[in-house]
Amino acid sequence: MTQITPQPGIMDIALYQGGAAHVDGVSNVTKLSSNENPLGASPKAVEAMTQAVTQQHRYPSSDHLALRSAIGETHGLDPARIICGAGSDEIITFLCQSYAGPGDEVLYTEHGFAMYRISALAAGATPVEVKERERVTDVDALLAGCTPQTKLVFIANPNNPTGTMISEAEVTRLADGLPKGAILVLDGAYAEYVEGFDAGAKLIESRDNVVMTRTFSKIYGLGGARVGWGYGPAEIIDVLNRVRGPFNVSVTGLAGAEAAVRDRAYVEHCRRENAKWRSWLADQLAEVGVPSDTSCTNFILARFGSQAEAEACDDFLKARGLIVRRVAGYNLPTALRITIGDEPSCRAVAAGVRDFKAGQGA
Repeated sequence: MTQITPQPGIMDIALYQGGAAHVDGVSNVTKLSSNENPLGASPKAVEAMTQAVTQQHRYPSSDHLALRSAIGETHGLDPARIICGAGSDEIITFLCQSYAGPGDEVLYTEHGFAMYRISALAAGATPVEVKERERVTDVDALLAGCTPQTKLVFIANPNNPTGTMISEAEVTRLADGLPKGAILVLDGAYAEYVEGFDAGAKLIESRDNVVMTRTFSKIYGLGGARVGWGYGPAEIIDVLNRVRGPFNVSVTGLAGAEAAVRDRAYVEHCRRENAKWRSWLADQLAEVGVPSDTSCTNFILARFGSQAEAEACDDFLKARGLIVRRVAGYNLPTALRITIGDEPSCRAVAAGVRDFKAGQGA
């Protein structure tokens, strides 16, 4: 028998399942399972990446200075306190790798992003799941869940897959109530969908225990480029940079992200279009008895009467080439997460759910 064994916690990790992109027997599908921007990336980002392809024989910048400067300029942040990664997932990994290990606890909410648990286990730490209140982050429950072993507390605000968010006052109360030595991580993957929202930047400026993570995968339409970033106290960012690989973001990724973050007009256009069709789709589904909480993201969490009904609706939509996301793995077995697509996609989903519900009553 082999004596080669992985570190404790590794074999407890369930492999991450991305949103499906194919349906057996259906050639023309619409993918609404991964919260991708249906409008794609900014044309300026595409142009910058196309030009960067000619530089593939060169290593990328190891300090990401041009991108960090662009992010700092856009968001009013100190570039020296920004770290870039291969998606915000990598920043989450850095945080667990740097601050959590055997005997430590990492808290997250019951409907929180799967990578919090995965990264905690990979670091040998103990993941601790805390209840939400009606699909909304519960600050009192998180504070009650903290112990002297708590090192990291992750919340997505707005949250995936619920689409809900908590106020700045509640986030502040959480940050102020954590045990000494614990870090609050604010996952702002969907922050750009909330107009005027700083994702916790002001909170970070006045505290030494708060970090935020951001991504170019959602509103910027660069999921395939794998670029994310984090912002926090200088001491924490210094630690994360010590475990970061020197060339962790590609030449094309850096070029595309820099152009994307500077194209503010395109981001605003995407935000407006998303808000318009998100509201329309939520209303259409509510009219046929499929409610959803008010979403602050680029998806809605459609709720059904049972797990069987949710799965039957999913199968019905798949037969029409519409791929949405089952979220039983996020403790939401009676719901489907539906990305807000373009107008034809939203109309097709509304018609599909309406026909499914009509068929139930036939």
